[in-house]
Amino acid sequence: MAKRVAVIDIGSNSVRMVIYEKTSRFAFHILHEAKSRVRISEHAYKNGGNLQPLPMQRAYDALENFLTIISSFKARKTLCVATSALRDAPNKKEFINRVKNSLGLNIKIIDGQREAYLGAIACANLLPAQEKALSIDIGGGSTEFSIINKKNIDANISLNLGTVRLKELFFDFNDIDGAKKYIDAELSRLDGIDVSKVIGIGGTFRAISYAILDNSNYPLNKLHAYEPNYDDFHSLLTKILDSDEESLKKLGIKNSRFDVIKPGALILLRVFKKFKIRELITSGSGVREGTFLADLLRTSRDKFPEGYNTSVRYILDAHVDNQAHSNQINMVAKELFDLMHKELNIDENYRQELAIAAKLCMSGSTIHYYSYNKHSYELIEDALEFGFTHKQIVLIATLARFSKRKLPSSSHVERLKPLLPEINQLNALSYILSLSVALLSHQPRNIDFKLSFENGELKIESNKSLYLAKENIAKLETLKDTINISFL
Repeated sequence: MAKRVAVIDIGSNSVRMVIYEKTSRFAFHILHEAKSRVRISEHAYKNGGNLQPLPMQRAYDALENFLTIISSFKARKTLCVATSALRDAPNKKEFINRVKNSLGLNIKIIDGQREAYLGAIACANLLPAQEKALSIDIGGGSTEFSIINKKNIDANISLNLGTVRLKELFFDFNDIDGAKKYIDAELSRLDGIDVSKVIGIGGTFRAISYAILDNSNYPLNKLHAYEPNYDDFHSLLTKILDSDEESLKKLGIKNSRFDVIKPGALILLRVFKKFKIRELITSGSGVREGTFLADLLRTSRDKFPEGYNTSVRYILDAHVDNQAHSNQINMVAKELFDLMHKELNIDENYRQELAIAAKLCMSGSTIHYYSYNKHSYELIEDALEFGFTHKQIVLIATLARFSKRKLPSSSHVERLKPLLPEINQLNALSYILSLSVALLSHQPRNIDFKLSFENGELKIESNKSLYLAKENIAKLETLKDTINISFL
C-alpha cells in the first residue's frame, strides 16, 4: 500500500477528502482534510433523482480543487467513492464520465450495503469495542445501519432515508406527518433487531453531539468516542424540531445545517422510539475511514491484529526516538503493578492504561525536551484518537504528564475529575510510573536489576550502583501510605 493515500467521499450533501499517511504497516495519521458542501443531490429528488446542472458543476469544481491538494501532498493513491445521490441518479454517467475524462479521477459508486459496511468497519476498528450496537449513518439521500458486536459486523442495511431527500419530499411542504409515516415504513425493514445502544456516524448525529459538548462542562474537547447522555440528546432533538433558525443557533447548531438538521433529528427520534435506545456513542469516523481501512487491512479480514492499536503505534513511530527505553519503562511498570497493585488497592483493569502511559510518557521530548511531560500529555490527549474511551485517554495522558516527580496536581484532578479514577488509585498509578522512570534513569542496554515486594517493602537487587535511580527515587513525591524501598 502507498505511504500516502487520499480518500474522496461524494455524498448527497457534501464532498469530503482526507489524505492519510502511514508510519508503519498498520499505523497512520491524517495529513490533511477538506470538505465542500456542494449538495450534489439538490433538487434531484423532486426531479426523478436526476442530478441538476448547477449542483454537478459545484461537485466538479470541488473535485478539481481536491485533486490539486492531493497532488501537493504527493499522495500515490486516490480512492474515490460515491453514495446515494449518484447511485440513485438516472443521469449519473454524465457526471462520472466528465470527471474521468477531464480530471482523470475514477469514481466508484458503492451500493447501500457496502456503504453501511464501510462505516461499520471504521467503527469496529477505531472505537472502543462495543457489545452489540447499532451504527447509524444519516446521509443526505440514505441512512445506513449495521450491527456491530465487538470487532464483528453482523448485518448491513441501507434505507432510502436521508436529510435532503426528506427535506425536498416532505419538509419543504411542511408535511411532518407524511415524513413520519415514510420514515416508519422504511424502518420496518429493521424489524426483529434487538439493540439498546446506537453508534452515531453521520453529520446529524455529530452536529447534535457537538452542540451538547459546547453547552456542557464536559472536560475533554473530543468528539470521537464521546458518549452523550441519552436524555440530553433526546431533549435536544425534540427542541430542534420545534425551533426556527434563531433558536437553532442558540441551541448550538451551525448555520450550514439549518435546512437539513430537522429531517435528521426526526429520523433519529423515530429510530430511538423503535429500539428503545438508552446508550449513545459518537463516531468521528465513517465511510472515508472505512474506505481507507478496507484498503489497508485487505489482507487481514478488515481487522487490526489482536491487541494492536493504530494510535499507539503512530505515536511510537512519530514521537518516541528511543523505543528500547520506552519498552523498558513499559516492562518495569507492569512488573511493579503486578507486585504492588493489591497492596495499593488498585483495580486490576488499570494495568492496560498504565502500560500504554509507560510506553508513551517520553513522546513529548520530540517537541521540546525540557517540557516533555507537558507535551506528552497534550500529544496523547490529541493523538490517542482511536480505540480508547475518553476515560482511558485522559488517564493515560495524565499518567504521562505526572511521570517525573510530582503526583497529579489538585487543579488538574479537579478539572478532569469526571473522567479520572478516584484519587487514591490515580496517585498509586502515577507513583508506579514515576518509580519506573526513575529506576531506569541510567537507561541501561538491558534491565539490570530485579524487583521483589513483600510486607510493604519493595526490594531492588542489582550488581550495579544504580546511583541515578537512587537519587531520582528520593525526589519522588510519595504516597500517603508510603512504600518502603531498599536497594540490595
